[in-house]
Amino acid sequence: MDGPGRTDPHGVRAEGRGGRDSGTLVSSSMASPKKKLQGLVAATITPMTEHGEINFSVIGQYVDYLVEEQGVKNIFVNGTTGEGLSLSISERRRVAEEWVTKGRNKMDAYQPCCFLRDLLSAYDSACSLWLDQIVIHVGALSLKESQELAQHAAEIGADGIAVIAPFFLKPWNKDVLINFLKEVAAAAPALPFYYYHIPALTGVKIRAEEVLDGIQEKIPTFQGLKFSDTDLLDFGQCVDQNRQRQFAFLFGVDEQLLSALVMGATGAVGRMCCFLSSTYNYLGKKTNQMLEAFERKDFSSALNHQFCIQRFINFVVKLGFGVSQTKAIMTLVSGIPMGPPRLPLQKASREFTDNAEAKLRSLDFLSFNDLKDGNLGACS
Repeated sequence: MDGPGRTDPHGVRAEGRGGRDSGTLVSSSMASPKKKLQGLVAATITPMTEHGEINFSVIGQYVDYLVEEQGVKNIFVNGTTGEGLSLSISERRRVAEEWVTKGRNKMDAYQPCCFLRDLLSAYDSACSLWLDQIVIHVGALSLKESQELAQHAAEIGADGIAVIAPFFLKPWNKDVLINFLKEVAAAAPALPFYYYHIPALTGVKIRAEEVLDGIQEKIPTFQGLKFSDTDLLDFGQCVDQNRQRQFAFLFGVDEQLLSALVMGATGAVGRMCCFLSSTYNYLGKKTNQMLEAFERKDFSSALNHQFCIQRFINFVVKLGFGVSQTKAIMTLVSGIPMGPPRLPLQKASREFTDNAEAKLRSLDFLSFNDLKDGNLGACS
């Protein structure tokens, strides 16, 4: 979930809702990924210890969980959910490195095989666990820091970079914003570039539709938009006015996902609609079921899945839902310790975790075995 109004008590939002070989740089001055970014994209959490240090040791397990349990093979690293702007530049670099390494080098987990058949089988198994696309958020208040992070993302073999609008000394119009984005994109000329539109957090109210108008003339590597706002009119115009361009539209408001799917999944040839959220860390499987129902034109089932997701979102929003609470739910559902958030955020309360667990169980999101027959609140 990634839209305005979803704040924790400190005003910080969880995100609504990335193949090249690792370390390989593309020599072309134009971005040309092997595959387009599409489908679900998980906005990754940055695991931390109880002392507020990054817990790199669980990221490999995290990758396996996303791919095997949730069916999510694309990630967005160091965004809002990942507390990217609460990390130092050196921490952001290492987090990005760890995700690329663990997401791409699954063959390291296999011992050499004596027979070709066993080797191929091991290779196929490893490939199934690889992440398809790893997009690194490199936005910062400092242009120089954003450029450094963009360059680093290219060096480690990321599949794309995204940039949020600077939000302390803000750009006051489209041209100023695009000039900033252009300078960051130029630091990684081989990588696809995405604009991260989240006005509720940045306070930059320039409409995404306006930003996209003529943007590829200024930023040749521009490939798409991470849209984290509830303004479906703005989103619809972004899609409608760019019918001839193969832009990826990463929509990040879970409760409106089906509406965005209708807008972005039909019409112009080559148009892509993606979905990027923090909840895909633990609700990816359920969301994929909705996408599959929509694809086979079973709109009644797709709507039921959307309503089911909305029930959970509506419930936790009323309790107070943000980055801290996202970490708690992910720990609960995955069993992987995400730890507390970094200050000034505060750890989710035990009361929140208990209530969220009960709701997840009632909706069949957490455990089928513990539910009673005839639960009217369960989603199917």
